[in-house]
Parts: sequence; structure tokens; C-alpha cells
Amino acid sequence: MAPEVWRGTVEVEAAESVFDLLERLIDDYPRNGPLLPLVVLQAAESDRPGVLERRVREIVHFVQKAQQPRGLLSKLLEDSDHGEGPYAGAVARVRELSEHPWENQTRSQYRPFTFPRSRLLSAIEQAASEADDAVGRRPLTTADRRARLLARLAELRWRPGAGRRIAGLQDSIRSALNPSGFAGAIFLAGFSVLLGAAGWQTAMGVGVGAFAAFTAIRWLARKAPPLLWLRHASQWFATTTFLAPSAARPQTGEWSRWRPTKSWETIQGRAFAVAEQFVAAESRTESEERAKARQFYLELRVLALLEDLRYNFRPRSLDLRRRKRTVPPVVFLPHATATNGGMLLLRAISNVRSRRSEVDPLLVLAAIPATEALRPRAEPVDGDFAGDDDEQPSGPYARYEQWVVNLSVGQSPSLAPRLPWILWLPLAADQLRPRPVQRSTTRIRRTATRVLWSRTGLGVVLAAALALGSFANVRISHHYCDGQLIGSNTDSVWLPDRAGHKECIGVATGGVRFAKRSGLELDGSGKGVTFAKVEQAVRAENATVKSSKKIATIVYAGPLTPGNDSAKKGLEELTGVYLYQHESNSSNYEVKIRVLLANGGNDMLNTTAMVNSIVRLAAQDHSIVGVVGMGRDTDFSDPATKALARAGLPVVDTTNSGSYLAKSYANYFGLAATDDEEAQAMLGIARRQAQQGPKKYSVVLSRKTVTNDHDRYATEQRRVGANMLREAGFVPNNSQSYELGENGSANLQGPVAAICSAAHVPDALYFAGRVEDIPVLMDQLNQTSGCSDKQITVYTGDDISKNQDTVNAPNVTVYYTSLAPMDQGKGNFYPRARETFRELDAQQTAAANPWYKDKVFASGQIVLAYEATAAMYTAASRGGEAHNAAETWGNLRNVMIENMPTGTVTFTGTQPYQPQDVHGIDVIRVWYPPGKVEASSRILCGRGSGLRTPKLTELNCPSQ
Repeated sequence: MAPEVWRGTVEVEAAESVFDLLERLIDDYPRNGPLLPLVVLQAAESDRPGVLERRVREIVHFVQKAQQPRGLLSKLLEDSDHGEGPYAGAVARVRELSEHPWENQTRSQYRPFTFPRSRLLSAIEQAASEADDAVGRRPLTTADRRARLLARLAELRWRPGAGRRIAGLQDSIRSALNPSGFAGAIFLAGFSVLLGAAGWQTAMGVGVGAFAAFTAIRWLARKAPPLLWLRHASQWFATTTFLAPSAARPQTGEWSRWRPTKSWETIQGRAFAVAEQFVAAESRTESEERAKARQFYLELRVLALLEDLRYNFRPRSLDLRRRKRTVPPVVFLPHATATNGGMLLLRAISNVRSRRSEVDPLLVLAAIPATEALRPRAEPVDGDFAGDDDEQPSGPYARYEQWVVNLSVGQSPSLAPRLPWILWLPLAADQLRPRPVQRSTTRIRRTATRVLWSRTGLGVVLAAALALGSFANVRISHHYCDGQLIGSNTDSVWLPDRAGHKECIGVATGGVRFAKRSGLELDGSGKGVTFAKVEQAVRAENATVKSSKKIATIVYAGPLTPGNDSAKKGLEELTGVYLYQHESNSSNYEVKIRVLLANGGNDMLNTTAMVNSIVRLAAQDHSIVGVVGMGRDTDFSDPATKALARAGLPVVDTTNSGSYLAKSYANYFGLAATDDEEAQAMLGIARRQAQQGPKKYSVVLSRKTVTNDHDRYATEQRRVGANMLREAGFVPNNSQSYELGENGSANLQGPVAAICSAAHVPDALYFAGRVEDIPVLMDQLNQTSGCSDKQITVYTGDDISKNQDTVNAPNVTVYYTSLAPMDQGKGNFYPRARETFRELDAQQTAAANPWYKDKVFASGQIVLAYEATAAMYTAASRGGEAHNAAETWGNLRNVMIENMPTGTVTFTGTQPYQPQDVHGIDVIRVWYPPGKVEASSRILCGRGSGLRTPKLTELNCPSQ
């Protein structure tokens, strides 16, 4: 039940029936349709004191006071002396309706009415008046009058009130911030979403820019006459048949949104015709022409008013205004007479409605004197309004229903003796007798659609959008490394590592940084060069070559998550990539290098997601020529190389020793010796040991693959180690395996105890594990009974080369292969690298002698990454031209770079799907000399990269 908003009393009996009629017409408007009459109240007889007429006017005031608090859009037109007669009074009332605020426009069901068609006529009036005043008494031709009128309209921008630029700007600003308007709602909703998604700084910047742009565009649109033909008011003005007979060209208006010139001509021609009629109507000279002009112009203003009201109630609009406005606008005329223009206005509304045969939502309640007649008395008419009173129903609503039935015939000029749209309610004297009537009204019911574009509804929508935007922004930021609701960088995502910690995986583009403020730094002469400094140096190099016409983009793929165990490997390899990038870009080479960083996560366990990101980016950026890195052998190395091959991207691997990759994929080019090559290099030493004395026993100790999270290196090392020991002549014991604990350390106590308590304690042990597990192995071999008092030889792969200081058991001799023979080159790589380290703020340290013994180079990872980048760049820039990925892939088969740190980097002569036996290799022995407390190491034998001979056998690789 709607709340009561008004209660009052009137001392006239007839007020109750009139009140009921108006309330039913208002409240039943959505159901009854838009057939709304001009309700005219009139005392059936007159009395000399005018008491009856005063009581009729009280009825109108009573209804107006009762309806106004309901929130009804209404207008009370009080009697006023306009001093110019009926025409001036009628036109003034029309202007008041279209140019002044209506009651309740701020508390109504929906926003205030707009009157663009009436404003267009007001502009023509103003231009015609000012142009006529400028002319004075000097006669002008029609062409001159037309030119003056159009010139003045151009100055006014076809809007009344010239020079109100500040007001126009204020209106534009209000439109941008008005939440009940479509544009304002969109602007505020977008601003709220940005506020929740991108933070207040971005939201304020974008919001201020969008607000200024919208305000400027709207202000320019309001001020720009060339856009006039596109407005609804202009279309109506150019096409309405009401103006066709008076225009210079009487044919139907030629208007088209696609023909602005023709439309503009039509609008200008009709504007001049209307201005001529307005000037004639304002003439002070009585004439038949003035009378016709006044009737025409009054009815044109009434037509514009009614068309504006129809537009304010149009059913198809984005703001659903027809569903929000469920009651019609009401005009109250308490005293409409022939002299004040009120009766002339009623006639004009009825005439326009009949002439146009279109319905509008305007409801009028008027009171006229008993002595007045709406129709002129030129000819006798039976029943001025509705025929004989005896034939009419007695009640107001019954008379309304009869009026609706008679309306269709009543609009026929040849049959209607009355004004068809007027519902005449004659009130007899006994109906106007004093009798207190008390009534009340309730608030107008609002539909559910009122929440759309309303301040309350928009507030809820904005709050929901802000909450949803913030929630979505959080979700997106937890998925993408640089994720936000608007403008997310999809090249890198957050994924869990082995311990469940989030790490940024993918390619670092845009604002993504892998290292950020990481304090991880290089060793030796590179001390002080942090992860963050190297990453920033790479980005700085990329920025310097951004404008270059010839660019080769190389993707470095490695473990780049700071704080993880394998981050040191990623830092060293990235440093090697940067060293070559900086060296190449500083030279006079035409093709410049751009490096993108791709993170495969801790121990490269998120390689698949990283490769997918590389493939997607390469499909968009055709300057990407290939991938370097991928230097850890995992279960994902195989499918990752396959995915890159399908994408047409070659891979130059740094430290991956998997033997199967080159034999499985034509796009794979490795620089490190394979597991098979490493085992073959140590075979001679192992055979010599196995042949000394009685039977020699051996065992293979390896990490468990299941708990190692896809580390294929252990699997490959276990295979080649077992084969090598068997071929050397050792008697194999049962192999052992170990797991990793919760903190990532090796659980070796049980496996070592089993090895040392065997019937035959092994003389040789092949360790198929990672370098970080070797200190634990040394401690167990040194402390476990059965092994602690026995000299044991440990064979292992290249992983120990990352840190050979882990050998700390006096009773153990270790043989391993290095990642790279770093003493083979004759170039000046090492001094250049140290100089670059100083540029990156490295601490000044004494140079090692020889250079390659510096701790920063000891692992070989910087060197191999440097050479891998050199090989990829050489293939991508062959002949001084930038090649694409497919051409680079083909050119890699012919790469030959001499004087590299490990020798000659080349793949010349290698065949697809065949072993690439051009890798450099060193065999190194680590042992404790008698009486020494520190381990010693010595390179026993080796060969530089690019050489297929000599084969490392027992003949050319001594064990001492």
C-alpha cells in the first residue's frame, strides 16, 4: 500500500466526482492507453456575484493541491495579464510549459522533461526578432532577410540564449556526472571499476581524461551546427508535414542522415518560412495575414510541445523511460478565458491533435467562465461541446467513456460540430452547492525499472561493480604475474613450485620482473652483480635496440625464480646471455639482439607452462628466432622441445646432458656433452680400476624419480652409469636409491648403510644424483662402518661441476666430467667479461690465473650460455640480415664460431635425429692427497668443443 501524502477538504460537492475522474485518468494511464482529454469544467449557469465560477476554479485548485504532493509532473498556469491579447497569452503559456521547470521534476518518477523541438523554435524566434530589429525600417529582399536570419542562427548555434558558453559547459559537465543519464551512468560505472581494478592513481588519470574528453565532445556537439541535421528535433523539423505547405519547397522534407547537405538545406528553408510566419504573427497591424500567421505559429508551438512530450514518453529507449513514467503530465488551468489566451490554447491543442491524428500523454484540467464558449459563434451550433445535455451521461467518468466512443467520428471535420478532444463537464448549480468533501492521495506507484539509471540503483550497481571488479582483479592478479581487470599481461602466470610456493612462470614482458629486488649475486670477480642488476641490464640493452630496423629476439629459458635452489643456475646462465648481447650490440653489427626472459620455475618443473607462453608470444612476435637455455633435464624436456619444434623454434641448449633430445628432435642443438659421452669418457678409467687385483664390485646410487619431481637427469645417469660399470668389468651389486626429505635434503643414511653392509663392499659407486646431495653422500661414506675404512671411487656426471668443493671425504676419490672445457679458447672472453662485471658494479677482486679458474666461471654455465647465445645470433644474422625462426633453424647446421672459451662452437656436419658428437668435455679427478686436509683436483684429459677426436679412452685419459 502506497503511503498517504496529502489529505484535505473542499467545500464543493462536484469536486468529489471531478477528483475521482482525474485520479482514475492518472492512475489508469498504463492500462487505458494514452487517450487523454482536455477536461473543461464550466458552471452550467452564471450568477452575478460569480460565486459559481469561483467554486469551479476551486475544484481545479483542489485537484491540483491533491495531486501535486504525489510526485506528479504537473504545471499550474495561473491567470496573468500578458497585455497583448489572447494570442500573446496562449503563446506565453506554451513557452512557460517548454522553457520553465515543471513541478516535482526533481521528485518525480524519472528525470525532468526535455523540450528540444520547442527550443529549436525558440531559437528561430530569437533570431527572427533580432534580425528584424537589426534591419529597422530599411526594406530588404527575401534573399537578404533569409541570409540575415541564417547568419544570426549560426551565431546562436541554433539554440536560444546566445553567448551562454559557461552555461553550456556547465550543462555538459552535469551530463557527464549525472548518474540518471546513460552517459553519466557509464562514466561513473567505468570509473568505479577502474578504481577497484587498477588503483586510485590509474582510475583518477583515466577518469579525468575520459571526463574531459566527454565534456569537450558534448560541448562541441552542442555548439556545432553541422551536426544539427542528426538531432531528433532537426529530423522532426525537416520531415513534419505540418510545415510542408509553408516551406519554400512544399514537397515532403528531404532529410537523410547520410545526406547532410540536402538535410541542411531543408532545415534552413523551413526555418526561414517559420521565421516569416513568426514575424507576421507579431505584427501590430490588423490583417487577415496576421490572423492566419498567428493561428499557424500557435499551433506549431503546440505541436512542438506535444511532440516533445511524446518523445519524453517514447517506448523504445535505452533508459526505458516509458516503463518508468506510469502517469501522464498534467496541466491545470484554473481560469481559462478568451481574453487571457487560455481558451485559445485549448482550441489549439484540440486542433493539433485532430490534425496530426497522433496521441500524446498530456492531460489538461481547465475551468472556463459560464459565459464563454470554446468555439467561435460565427455559426449556430447545437450543443457547443457535446450536444444536448439530456443525451449525455450524468457522471464525469461516464461522460469520459462516452467521449472515447465518439472520438473517432468526432475528429471528422464534416461531422463534428464541436472540438473533439475536449471533454466538457457542465456543473449545475446544485452540484456546486457547499458541501464539505474530504479526500486523500497516495504516492504515485513506481515500477521496478525505476532502479535503472536512478541514483539508488546506480549506487547499488556501482557498489556491486566495485566489489566484483576488486574481486576479479584479485583473482586475475593471483593468476597473472602482471594481472589486473583491465590490461592484464597474459605472458606470465603464477604457478606453484614443488614446495607449493607461488612463482612467476612464463615470459617477462611489459612490467613483469622475475628478479625484482633479489640479492642473489655471482661469485668470484662477479661478486656484487645481483640477479636484479643483470635483469635490468638486459632490459636496458633491449631499450637501446628498440628503434633498430634489424632485430633478432632470443628467448632465454631457465630457472629464474629468486630464492629457489636453482636460481643460481638461472643467474649464471642469464649473465652469459647478457655478456654476448652486450658485446654484440656494442659492435658495429647491423643486426641487434633483443633478449626475452622466460622462467621455467624452480628446477625447471614448470617448463610446460613456460614453453606454452613462448609459443604464444612467438606467434605474435615474428622477430623471435629461437630459444637458448633449457639447461636442466626433466621429464618435461621431451614434450617442451617437441612443442617448440611444432612452433618452428630452434633450441640451443646450454647444460642439458640428455642423450635422447638430439636423436629425437631436429630443432635441438646441445652444447654440453651428453650423458652417454660422459660415461664413455670415464670408461677407460673405470676399466683400468676394475682390472687391478681381484674382483671389483660396484653399485649405482640414484635419486628416486617419483619423489624427485620429474628429474630425468637421475634416470639417464642411472642408465649410463650401470652400463659403464658393467662394460668396465665391475661385478654389480644391487642398485640403491634415495628420496628427498621434506626440507629437500637427501635421505642417504639407509641406502648408504645397505651399500656399506653388503657382503662385498663396492670399490666403485656411480652416483646418479644432483650436486646438492653430494655433501650428504660424502658424510655418510666417511662415517658409515664398512665404507669409512675402505677406499671408494665415486663416478658421477657433470652436475658436480657446479660446485666441486662438495667433495669432503678423505677416503673417497671422485671422477666427473665438466660442463665445458673452459681452457680451450684463444679469444679474450674472460677479460671482457670481468670488465662488464665492473660496469655492473661488481666488487674489485684480484684476477684469477688462469682466467677460467675464477669462481664466477667455475661451473661453466656462464660460458655455455654465452656460446649458446652466440650460436643462435650467428644463425639469425647470417649475411648481415635478420632471419626468421625457420631460417635460423636451418642456418644453425652451418654455424662455426672459432676462438670461443670451449673451442669451436659448431654444428657443421651434424645430422638431424643423430647424436651431435661435437661437444667439448673434460674428465676431472678430485681426491685427498696423503697427509692433506684439503681436496685436490686435476683435469685428467679432455677435448675442446667442435672436435670429434680424439676419443677419450684408457689410452689417452690416465686415472692419475
